[in-house]
Amino acid sequence: MSAPLILPREETWTDHDYVRRAAAQGPVVRDRHGIFITFSLAHMQRLVDPFLTRQMETETMAIQGLSSGPVYDLFANSMLFSNAPAHGKRRAPLARSFAVPLVNRLRGELQSLACELVEDHLGTGDIEFRDRIGGQLAARTIAMVLGVPRSDLPLITTLVYSAIRALSVRSPSVLAEAAKDLEALNAYVADLLQEHRSAGPKDFLADYLERTGETGLSALEIRMQIVTLLLAGSDTTRSALTSTMSQLMQKRSQWELLCADPKTHIKGAVSEGLRYDPVIGALIRVADKDLLFEGVAIPEGSLIGPLVVSALRDPEVYSTPETFDITRTDHPRWHPVFGAGEHRCLGEALARAELEEALTALCRIAPGTELTGPPPKLRGLGATRTVGEMPCRLIG
Repeated sequence: MSAPLILPREETWTDHDYVRRAAAQGPVVRDRHGIFITFSLAHMQRLVDPFLTRQMETETMAIQGLSSGPVYDLFANSMLFSNAPAHGKRRAPLARSFAVPLVNRLRGELQSLACELVEDHLGTGDIEFRDRIGGQLAARTIAMVLGVPRSDLPLITTLVYSAIRALSVRSPSVLAEAAKDLEALNAYVADLLQEHRSAGPKDFLADYLERTGETGLSALEIRMQIVTLLLAGSDTTRSALTSTMSQLMQKRSQWELLCADPKTHIKGAVSEGLRYDPVIGALIRVADKDLLFEGVAIPEGSLIGPLVVSALRDPEVYSTPETFDITRTDHPRWHPVFGAGEHRCLGEALARAELEEALTALCRIAPGTELTGPPPKLRGLGATRTVGEMPCRLIG
């Protein structure tokens, strides 16, 4: 049996509206790029099985007609888009340097940073939350980890938020803009690494460079893992904090519950924010063999896109999945938004710590915070979703 083509999208539909209607066509559909789409959490978990599928490498580059250039180099050399044995070699130096003890050591600094950001904007009138709070928190945190001077943050954030668009299939004009800024980001990281090779302090990057000496990675691969870290560590946290805060502002009783007892509810608020409107749209995989999945023939080499957006509202897993509830107890032990298996996000502990400290600071310093404009919309069903601006006022 062949999979039905995914239905046309109406302009007024949200991503969740669209996904619900698409799922009604069957458990497996195909989009306009020929990617096989699934919807349930069970299907997502099955389809990341390395005996059935492998991580996407440069397949989306072929879809877009790219065989060279900065975007192609990222896909060809990043741990995000590689399989064994290359994946293990590329990930290991970062995984060892990026361990939980690092996050524990940073907790105090993250708490101070979050409080500083909130206090700086308290009572100053309308602000744009996504970039002024979420973006600054993410950028300053990753800069703290990598030893990037704060004076360079405006440049880095501009490059990152443009370059990350290349991780999903885009129009030629958008892809060209993203490629230009990705090339500039590569040049910055190359200079940063050179500084640490010559006379850098004993810090995260020095530790990383020392560990890469044991792997045989090329200079391009070494650089691309840090570029990957900048991309993954900045945009997703910015968007996740904005999405979570937006829901809390719209569900005022949930915000008041969190403010009344942050210690009890903070972890639940973060998990629910990551679930309800996730910043990851899909996990793109490649069929490693001919598959018959839910009666649909999927040829070897086909792209498969289990939708995280849909899986995180799976009624077989979550009670009342359309309800935002920071007290829910049915989250899986391993939150699906961070992926699975050997490709599970290695920055999960840091991302959770950033979100927890930011929301706690907002509760304690600015419990009267309110939206002053329309809530932001998250759009896209690719690897990363875009989030709109969020005008608000921080009130004590």
